[in-house]
Amino acid sequence: MSLSPQQMKNTIHEFQQNFVLSGLTIEQIATELQTSPEKIHRILQLEQKSIEDPWILKEFLEQHILKSGKMPVPFSALQGNYHQYWFLKTKKIDKMQLSKGNN
Repeated sequence: MSLSPQQMKNTIHEFQQNFVLSGLTIEQIATELQTSPEKIHRILQLEQKSIEDPWILKEFLEQHILKSGKMPVPFSALQGNYHQYWFLKTKKIDKMQLSKGNN
C-alpha cells in the first residue's frame, strides 16, 4: 500500500498525536517492542521499509492509550482491520513482531 504525500503527512501527524497521548517515551516503546529507539523514531516518521511496522506501532499505541482510559486519535490512512489487507503479513502484526534491524 502506497500512501500519497498528503496521507504520509497526515499519518506522521497522527502518530505524533498518539505518541504524545500515550505518555510513553520512545525508549519505553522500544523496550516493550524489543527494538531500538532509532527504529521507533523511523517508524514514527514512516521511514521504515517494512509495511507491517507502522501497523504494529499503531496497534501498540492504540492499545496502550485505551488501557489508560483515553481515546486514541483515529488514523486516516491506517484504518480498518489489518486482517482484511491481503498485502500485510498479519501474523507479524498479531505477534507485534517488528522487522529486524533499523531499516
